[in-house]
Amino acid sequence: MRTLEVALGARSYPIRIGRGLLHDGSLVRPFLKTSRAVIVTNDVVGPLYLQRMQSALASVGVEAGATVLPDGEAHKDWPTLNLIFDDLLRARCERSTTLIALGGGVVGDMGGFAAACYQRGMPFIQVPTTLLSQVDSSVGGKTAINHPLGKNMIGAFYQPRLVLADIDTLDTLPDRELRAGLAEIIKYGLIRDLPFLEWLEANLERLLARETEALAEAIERSCANKAEVVAADETERGERALLNLGHTFGHAIEAGMGYGAWLHGEAVAAGTMMAAELSRQLGWLSHQDVERVESLFVRAGLPIRGPELSGERYLDLMASDKKVEGGQLRLVLLQKVGKAVIHAEAGQQAILAAIRQRSP
Repeated sequence: MRTLEVALGARSYPIRIGRGLLHDGSLVRPFLKTSRAVIVTNDVVGPLYLQRMQSALASVGVEAGATVLPDGEAHKDWPTLNLIFDDLLRARCERSTTLIALGGGVVGDMGGFAAACYQRGMPFIQVPTTLLSQVDSSVGGKTAINHPLGKNMIGAFYQPRLVLADIDTLDTLPDRELRAGLAEIIKYGLIRDLPFLEWLEANLERLLARETEALAEAIERSCANKAEVVAADETERGERALLNLGHTFGHAIEAGMGYGAWLHGEAVAAGTMMAAELSRQLGWLSHQDVERVESLFVRAGLPIRGPELSGERYLDLMASDKKVEGGQLRLVLLQKVGKAVIHAEAGQQAILAAIRQRSP
């Protein structure tokens, strides 16, 4: 088992990475306030891992009820969030009851948001079961639901007490979901960790083959990068925004196409190519740099072009992005491969040109 820490003073918490972790309730028990918990999962992950988690907790004297949500980004909304609150209230859960999110990014985001809101805050643990959630969404305390006009626009910063990433859960992950997770892994190399990017270029096929040591290394390196950024800028006032490379374009794709049509990682990959193209237009990247980024996404089986959305539709959706300040859109771009910057002066025509360059 590999262990990292997100250093947030009194609210610091560990990230544990390894195989077979769901079988060991003793890894979770020290982080519970009482002997009672509620597991939030969905109807895909639940049949695979819910009973395993409940049995592990029972072995250490913890009673764990369950809320099973419908699967998918299309259900990341108020009505589904209320299903969690309904069960918490019916079970008369107290503020000291721990909510455990067992699932991918949608479950983690919704479980965390519910925990932040219920009785103004209950303890929360992340047990991510997809590659994307293990390397990104489970770490850092961002919780949210979607709105038809924008992704993750309603939420809260609320840190978990523990992140438990069991690599065994990736054995049942569909190939498409695995590839989507690679988009977020590649992002860390592009924005701040060139040696990691070079490692990915050399080891991508091992990740696609789900080799344990390669996956553990990629998850640990990704989490280490995110933990360092979160510790320095928990509520995204500065450096943390750099983690959103490709996300402003990508969130527009997800909202514009209807949540769930494109996986988050797929949209981020296409969005990252738009950001790379805009960076090239600004003179920061060369054609060879853009081709290098494209090659890695192609090898990962990820899209390098967006869907058939008009440039105007992109701009309309991007205008609601959380990085808009004073009515000005701030984009995460690449000053060079391995170094991202926040840029607010690209201009609408340059943004449209980059979108069109990377659209059908």
